[in-house]
Amino acid sequence: MTNQSPHINIANYLRRMVALQPYKRAVVCPEGCDRNNRIAYAHLTFKDLDRESDDIARGLQSVGIHKGTRTILMVKPSLEFFALIFALFKTGAIPVVVDPGMGIRRMMNCYRESQPTAFIGIPLAHMLRRLYPKFFKSIQIWITVGRRWFWGGFTLNQIRQPAPGSLPIAETRSDDMAAILFTTGSTGPAKGAVYTHGNFDAQLKHIKKHLGIDSDEIDLSTFPLFALFYPALGITTIIPDMNPIKPAQANPQQIFKPIVDQGVTNMFASPALLNRLGAAGKKKGIKLTSLRRVISAGAPVAPFIIDQFSALLSNDAEVHTPYGATEAVPIISITSQEILTETRKLTEQGMGICVGRPINDIEIRIIKISDEPINQWSDSLEIAPGEVGEIAVKADLVSPRYIGRPDMNAISKIQDEDGFWHRMGDLGRLDHQGRIWFYGRKSHRVITSQETLFTIPCEAIFNNHPAVFRSALVGIGTFGSQVPVICIELLADGKFGHTKKNLTKELLALGKQHHLTQSIRTVLFCKSFPVDIRHNAKIFREKLAVWATKRLGNKVDAG
Repeated sequence: MTNQSPHINIANYLRRMVALQPYKRAVVCPEGCDRNNRIAYAHLTFKDLDRESDDIARGLQSVGIHKGTRTILMVKPSLEFFALIFALFKTGAIPVVVDPGMGIRRMMNCYRESQPTAFIGIPLAHMLRRLYPKFFKSIQIWITVGRRWFWGGFTLNQIRQPAPGSLPIAETRSDDMAAILFTTGSTGPAKGAVYTHGNFDAQLKHIKKHLGIDSDEIDLSTFPLFALFYPALGITTIIPDMNPIKPAQANPQQIFKPIVDQGVTNMFASPALLNRLGAAGKKKGIKLTSLRRVISAGAPVAPFIIDQFSALLSNDAEVHTPYGATEAVPIISITSQEILTETRKLTEQGMGICVGRPINDIEIRIIKISDEPINQWSDSLEIAPGEVGEIAVKADLVSPRYIGRPDMNAISKIQDEDGFWHRMGDLGRLDHQGRIWFYGRKSHRVITSQETLFTIPCEAIFNNHPAVFRSALVGIGTFGSQVPVICIELLADGKFGHTKKNLTKELLALGKQHHLTQSIRTVLFCKSFPVDIRHNAKIFREKLAVWATKRLGNKVDAG
């Protein structure tokens, strides 16, 4: 008789919350303003959310969406979004979630790669399948959330099936596929990370244990995927009035208002949004006294952004900056107090960004840098504390594979006797206090004929200049004989009082003062760096390298 993994389904968490707190608000959503310009809110209690997701799940089953059905979900953050995602989990179907901010063509490729058979989306999403039909050839079931126009299929209202009693939740096992979540593709093609029900279960437990979140808390999540965790933990989730794929353009007032109105205690914000909110709050003297913690992730968070936003919080509140990736999150974390009082000054000296210590019982190792697949784990792969290598993780929350990408599975996974290690594709070092210091993406390192330069330490040196908003190190030429170039994005107000010619001299002089950056002799000014849409913080250095190559031609200084 073979051993089978236990039954686990994230929807069971919701069902437990109904038994414990049926009338507590689960999800709250703004729905316009009243005649006095006050925001009106709609909500679902835990009992409502369970019943509504039951009604939708029955409808999904009636049209052919069952356990294992890969289902594209393109619905904006809303009450219906939460009901739909729990309905899909209840049926055992597999949501396919792709960030629309990555661009239409790349998004279409993700859909084709995941081979879905069902599609649930708002009317605008259904327009895409009319414009790009070849990418949706595998789809057999179409459901429109809202008004159906000239296309076929069902509407959500048509399939909803109210009935007495609770719907039996699909008996999924811990290693059954629960969802396919696509990466942003910031350093290459987007990849579909397979999440199992066991992965989701582990994430919930790690998040609750590490952050110490209580069920009496209220969350404001500006990133929909993170928001899914909180109803499962019995926490009220507030949906802000913002476009989640353009956080850097959010209206700060529309974030501050629900925090104050609803007494929000927990909030997620990307580094770009945190910067925007901190600047606006500082200018207007805003205090967000209800917040106990703020979580910022998706890219390295600059200390000045943390410092700026911390001024809006009460003294006992903390900014947490967990480290991870779509395939593995959260795995390491640090708080604002340690950053601002200790690690910030080391970061500014080019020693990397401290992302903290492994959370709970998660295993982290720093291994030798290699661009080749590693078939089998060996302790000899590990390097000594202080040396720079690739970050690898082994934990129950890590996605086991990519969908349809055996090439990327080979380069990202290292088999072990009792599981596997996931290579993060990030570089870092371990200090003697057990903390990890992030040095940048492995694919972004610049290898010259004499040395290897890492992005984060080098960029930190130039970021010390008062006129610089951020910098990006890129390499021009062939790997192994590249020429380093530092790209500079200046502060938006432009009040630096120097010409770019003089700024170039100052920046090069600054670089020569540090052994990390002495070989960098070319500076380029870029009006606005290309960044990822999801968090508006990950710099697309590959695109900058192409841009820099075109700008420089044969004029680059190799030193």
